[in-house]
Amino acid sequence: MKNQSHWPETEGTPMKSALFALNQTLFLSQWTINFVSMFPKMNFGSSMERQEEVSMEEWNDRLQQVHPTRADMNKLVMNYLVTEGFKEAADKFQKESGVQPMVDLEQLDERIKIREAIQEGRIQDAISLVNSIQPELLDNDRYLYFRLQQQQLIELIREKNVEAALEFAQTQLAERGEENPEILSELERTLALLAFESPELSPFGELLHPSQRQKVASELNAAIQENDSTPKLANLLKLLLWSQEELDKKKVKYPRMTDLATGSLDDSK
Repeated sequence: MKNQSHWPETEGTPMKSALFALNQTLFLSQWTINFVSMFPKMNFGSSMERQEEVSMEEWNDRLQQVHPTRADMNKLVMNYLVTEGFKEAADKFQKESGVQPMVDLEQLDERIKIREAIQEGRIQDAISLVNSIQPELLDNDRYLYFRLQQQQLIELIREKNVEAALEFAQTQLAERGEENPEILSELERTLALLAFESPELSPFGELLHPSQRQKVASELNAAIQENDSTPKLANLLKLLLWSQEELDKKKVKYPRMTDLATGSLDDSK
């Protein structure tokens, strides 16, 4: 049976005027902290064949025994906002929660412009902005530069400019693909979009989804930052997925989080 978790209301908390997504972030990060804190305490026995079952009721009881502080949760949210370059939300959150960001928020302006350029499909503008603030970044990180060029190719395909897309791939990316098998694979997936009349409905359609732009923007944003380039929340979620994988390997039956975006728990036996 599936249990759809309900995200907590923001009323009466420091998050009331921040983005609704932060509400989900707060709940999910608290759930994750509780989960990974509880994981080492589980008794799996000496045999890998032993199967432990944890009911939804017992699971919730165990979660209630771990209490991350509101201050820690607020710092986690602030870290995410600053790392991802959400200046306006970070400013509002600072005023309401009293948590100080780890950098001057005014320094986020250039990163915001770069992120907006990528999210709007203006890849060359983004590259120019990066070169103006960190001239050596793309020279030193050639795979990141490829990711931006790949996105530029995707934008040409989105515009159905087949001739320009093929020319760009041939002159800018073909040689890179010959040098690196990973790049070649990504290039082939991208060019495969041209084989479909409706590429957004093809097996490679996710490349044309807005989330692809966001992914590239986040990768670039992380590279631009000198320290703490990965949001702590992202590391927590990786830890959550690892913990669940370990439980699955040990054949433990427990309420598994199947959808990070909604907090859906699967309690099927």
